[in-house]
Amino acid sequence: MPARPIARSLLTAGALAGATVLGRAARGLPTALGAGSTALLAAAARSPHARDGVFTNTEPGSVLVEASPWTILGLLLTRGRSGRPSDPVPLAPALPHDADAAELAVTWFGHSSVLLEIDGCRVLADPVWGERVSPSPVFGPKRLHPAPAPLERLPPVDVLLISHDHYDHLDLPTVTAIAADPKHSAARFVVPLGIGAHLRSWGVPDERITELDWGGATRVAGLTLTCAEARHFSGRSLRRNTTQWSSWAIAGPRHRVYFGGDTGYTAAFARAGERLGPFDLTVLPIGAYAEVWPDVHMNPEESVAAHRDLRGGVLLPVHWATFNLGFHAWAEPVDRLRLAAGKAGIPLALPLPGQRIDLADPPEVHDWWSPVA
Repeated sequence: MPARPIARSLLTAGALAGATVLGRAARGLPTALGAGSTALLAAAARSPHARDGVFTNTEPGSVLVEASPWTILGLLLTRGRSGRPSDPVPLAPALPHDADAAELAVTWFGHSSVLLEIDGCRVLADPVWGERVSPSPVFGPKRLHPAPAPLERLPPVDVLLISHDHYDHLDLPTVTAIAADPKHSAARFVVPLGIGAHLRSWGVPDERITELDWGGATRVAGLTLTCAEARHFSGRSLRRNTTQWSSWAIAGPRHRVYFGGDTGYTAAFARAGERLGPFDLTVLPIGAYAEVWPDVHMNPEESVAAHRDLRGGVLLPVHWATFNLGFHAWAEPVDRLRLAAGKAGIPLALPLPGQRIDLADPPEVHDWWSPVA
């Protein structure tokens, strides 16, 4: 066969393959992006923390500081080499506790997904069971370990709590699966202002959604949930800060938990500690920090400082181990945290993904990450 027809055939095949990949990448994209601008602008108009449809931090900061292209390239190459475990991440063999909810217990499913048991109620925070934290099924950060337990095996939850609308915290397939499961039919979605528009666009009934701005509170199943200030940003497309971001203080009759979500270090922690604390448990992010975005993610030492500001008891670190989102080695966050927490005398809960810890009888800390790091 002459060279020119062969080349033409190869180009045609390549174009078809490329179109197939692009088609798969774009599949479901408009739905995953969430609500349109009209609904988001209407939500932002109700907040004193937004102007012209854009939410702002009380403490300004850079989402991305100036850096040379070579610096960024070097960081990306480093992330590819060291941001992954060398062996499979061990998972807890037990499924979540399916008896009555405990007085104070937590199951960590990886990244920021936790099931909190507080005074007999269950709160599922930032649940992400999807394979990629991206609007595309083809591109974007992929899981470094499987979900430790199938979503359908979760016990009934009272509250589904969301911190902000980034893909690694608000996952379309997870949200719609929970909303459709009769087992969770009584669960209320408690979210920062604006995220309700995303949920409604995905078919979650309005009567199941409570939206709050910083300082707002609601009561569900005997728990008081307060929307607390965080230092971060939002957005599911190129336009940023179209919805509010937050941490959450959860108070039962006997116990209190602070769920940090995703945040940089902020003076708001000390205010929350004074007004809403002390907290028996803080759940705080320790990973995906970088010098090029110093204000929107905490490093481990800052998480220890935040825990002290919050007047916390036990600290459970999250936002590490599951997705490669930062520019540090995979296990660096937890190693740095252990050192900083040890110096400060702060007790840690360091479960395997999928492991449930009852804070009434917590197990000794077991280093499960070093053998695979």
